[in-house]
Amino acid sequence: MNLPNKLTIGRVIAVPFFIACYMLEFYYVAFILFILASFTDMLDGKIARKNNLVTNFGKIMDPLADKILVYSAFCLMVEDGTVPGWMLIVILAREFTIAGMRTVAASEGLVIAAAMSGKIKTVLQMIAVPLLLLTTALANTSVYSVFNVAAQVFLWASLVMTVYSGFEYVLKNKSVFSL
Repeated sequence: MNLPNKLTIGRVIAVPFFIACYMLEFYYVAFILFILASFTDMLDGKIARKNNLVTNFGKIMDPLADKILVYSAFCLMVEDGTVPGWMLIVILAREFTIAGMRTVAASEGLVIAAAMSGKIKTVLQMIAVPLLLLTTALANTSVYSVFNVAAQVFLWASLVMTVYSGFEYVLKNKSVFSL
């Protein structure tokens, strides 16, 4: 197994530790774990492309690992009221729609490639989550409001990009619906 795939697996393995730290209210540790896991997302892609180590495993698991990491965080944050539940529903509806489209397309031998808007969505989510973690950790401090504003801006920006990228995928690939 190559290094990029090991980094992807490491990201998935980090998720239960992130969840445990969050649930135990070790928000700073959860923050560090999330940042490190997010960093492996950028790193594994760069290494794979630079060294021609792109694999089918990586093509499947890299975006899945991202979703497991980010949506685990959002689920925890819905539970404690940091993120409204309806936002997670919108985010997951987009993901299930795109996954369904990709499955149908693949059954016909077609590939729906990742669009830049989807990558931007992921980056915005990976910025929003740590900011939300810091907001939670700093709830009773004088800097809370600064982090809360930044967290909300990135959370809403990620939601807007989620909806936009979802519509973009559907419009660009509407032929999948007639297969």
